[in-house]
Formats: sequence, C-alpha cells, structure tokens
Amino acid sequence: MDWTQAVVLGVVQGITEFLPISSSGHLVLLQKLWHIQGDQLLFITLLHIGTLIAVLWAFRADIGWLIRHPLSRFSRMLFVALVPTALIGVLFEDAFDQLFASGATLGLEFVVTGVILWWMDSVTSGTKSQDDVRTSDAVWIGIFQGAAILPALSRSGLTIAGGLWRGLDRDTAGRFSFLVSIPAILGATVLELEKALSAPMGEGATPWGPMMVGTAAAVVAGYLSVRFTLWLLRHAQMRWFALYAWALAAFILADQLFFHHWFPPLVH
Repeated sequence: MDWTQAVVLGVVQGITEFLPISSSGHLVLLQKLWHIQGDQLLFITLLHIGTLIAVLWAFRADIGWLIRHPLSRFSRMLFVALVPTALIGVLFEDAFDQLFASGATLGLEFVVTGVILWWMDSVTSGTKSQDDVRTSDAVWIGIFQGAAILPALSRSGLTIAGGLWRGLDRDTAGRFSFLVSIPAILGATVLELEKALSAPMGEGATPWGPMMVGTAAAVVAGYLSVRFTLWLLRHAQMRWFALYAWALAAFILADQLFFHHWFPPLVH
C-alpha cells in the first residue's frame, strides 16, 4: 500500500465511520478495488484509533458530564446498551471476521443500510430526551450496534434508526449513538490491537510512515464527519445517503453476479 492509498483510506474511514454509510464496508470495498493484499490488521486498527480520538474530542463536553455523573440515568442506559453489543460480538466474532475478509455479503448489506437510511427521513422525531431513555430502548440500540459489526451495515445508521424507532428525539438519538460508540470502538480496538501487536507484521503490511499519515487523516476527517452527521440528522437529509448506498450495492452485486472481477460470486 502506498502513501496515497493510506491517506485515502484514512479519510474514507474518518468520514464513513460517523456518516451512516459504513466505514468497514468502504474499507473492504477499496481494498478489493485496489487489490490490496497482505496483512493490514494493524493499519485498520490504527484507523479506528484515529476515529476514536475524533469522537472523543467532538464529545469532550458530554464525556466530562458523564464522568461527573456516572450514576445518572443516561450513563446507566449507555452501559446497558453495551451489553447486547458485547454479547453479539463475542458469540459471532468468527462469522463476522469471515464475512469481513471475503466481502461476500457486502452488496446485500449496503441494500439494508440504504433501506434504513430512507426510513430515517420519513419517521417523525420522537419526544424522549436523554432523561427519558428506558432500559428496553437501550437494549434495542445495543442490539442494532451489535448487528452493525457486519461490514456494510452502518453502525451510526442502525443505532440512530434504533433510537428514532424507540421514540427518542433526533438530538438524543444522535448523541446516544455517538456516545455508545466510544466504548464499543475502544473495546474492539483494544482486542484487534492486541492481535496485531502480538504477531509479526505479515507480508504486504503497510509501512509505519503511511500508517501514521493515514491515521492522522482519519482523526481530522472523523471530527468533521461527526459534526456534519449531527447537522444532517437535524435537517433530515439521509435519503441522499440511501441512494448512495444502493448505488454501491448495485455495483457490487453486478460484479458478483456477472463480472467476477473484484468480489466473490454471490451464488456458487
């Protein structure tokens, strides 16, 4: 992987981690299109660290409030949401890893993401604020976040949609989605970083220079993406992203069904 590809992947990771169009799906897509081979686990892990830094900085005031009020209802509901996310991750880790590596279901997952985004624009904003979030609401949001481990299911899209479905107002749904992502991203990143550092860098691994530049690009792009996504959520402009997700799905499915140039066949 060269410097330009590393920077592009960093920017794409930063933008798509928080826009509701799936960062993992885009990373898999670009690696397939560029025929990037070799061990990229450490680089992908560093990109996630970059977006974690971005969301921590963007929500530093909220995080400070949560630290000062660890037993508040909102803090407890964030913790509750993490339980089903963690269970899904542990129980289905191997299956998710295989789907991530192969990209076999990428097109179908982008179809689902598009449907969710289209629905988000049509749903009426609820009335629940952060003090009104119930245990059942948090559990469902956590389940949606767990399902988003699949590469092209958007984590932010699913969790925000889950919040709206449960009657949260748009601001609360967005804040809950981004705040609950912090421990989820942190936990997954720690596990992946341990794997990456415990084994020698495999053949084709990206050199440290491009990895660091790509990570820095992910931080900057991620911060801007958080702010832009919150603005979009307030102004209900998600259908453009639904169309984008469906366009990607059409491209991937066409290749899987007819051309077989980048992606594994959909039907063997």
